[in-house]
Amino acid sequence: MSPTPSLEPDMPPPSDPPGGTRTPQVSYRQARPLAGAVFEVGGLSVFYGDHEAVRDVNLSIGHRQITAMIGPSGCGKSTVLRCFNRMNDLIPHARVAGKIHYHSEDLYGREVDPIEVRRRIGMVFQKPNPFPKSIYDNIAYGPRVGGFKGNLDDLVEETLTHAALWDEVKDKLKTSALALSGGQQQRLCIARTIAVQPEVILMDEPCSALDPIATAKIEDLMEKLAEEFTIIVVTHNMQQAARVSHRTAFFTADVDDKGERHGRLIEYDETSRIFSNPSDNRTEDYISGRFG
Repeated sequence: MSPTPSLEPDMPPPSDPPGGTRTPQVSYRQARPLAGAVFEVGGLSVFYGDHEAVRDVNLSIGHRQITAMIGPSGCGKSTVLRCFNRMNDLIPHARVAGKIHYHSEDLYGREVDPIEVRRRIGMVFQKPNPFPKSIYDNIAYGPRVGGFKGNLDDLVEETLTHAALWDEVKDKLKTSALALSGGQQQRLCIARTIAVQPEVILMDEPCSALDPIATAKIEDLMEKLAEEFTIIVVTHNMQQAARVSHRTAFFTADVDDKGERHGRLIEYDETSRIFSNPSDNRTEDYISGRFG
């Protein structure tokens, strides 16, 4: 892939819009303009064998924004998320049609190295998956493999600080990462992801296995990381999407005349509009709890 162009976003800080909301105890963050989009998706469909699991998705992802994907189970959110760093390449019989452009370059072009894609576009999974190594070696592993020439000690401290974990683990860097709590393990996995200096972080339900206190720490961390990284997060927690995201994509599944389900993107807009004034009745039904 060619070097990532330098994008200087002309984006004001987010603000909370006035007015009431449909869902209590939810605050909104005003979406910033899509200046210099990182991803442009056109006509994206994903097949598993002959089955079209996701159909005709079109959207753009803004630079240094948090984009949330919401919707009921089985609507294709995680499938679409995995397209952004070509993780679906690793699934037998999976096939991607349509276009995903990353800084105007075809992400699925023949000349594009998927390993380089995954370095630039990191991923944090639903269940924390630290390596069975020390805390230090979890962070140092990626940079070592990538030929990092700087001071690893400094990099480990900087990365763990960035992930709001340094103060909690600085005196036990040589202990097993598996001894950490679930929330700490997830923050360690985020730190491991950013240690190789990606531009984009994909998160697939990163808080679903965490308690409310750990979830709040991850959400605070996401907001800080969005100052430097583009983040796309799949979540079943609508309040989480409303709290942390600038834009929200609502997916659901259509059933065809053969009884097969196909994931569809129904609506994509600023988070404040999605939750306060959605343009599609299906979105309103979902966020109001009528289905899903």
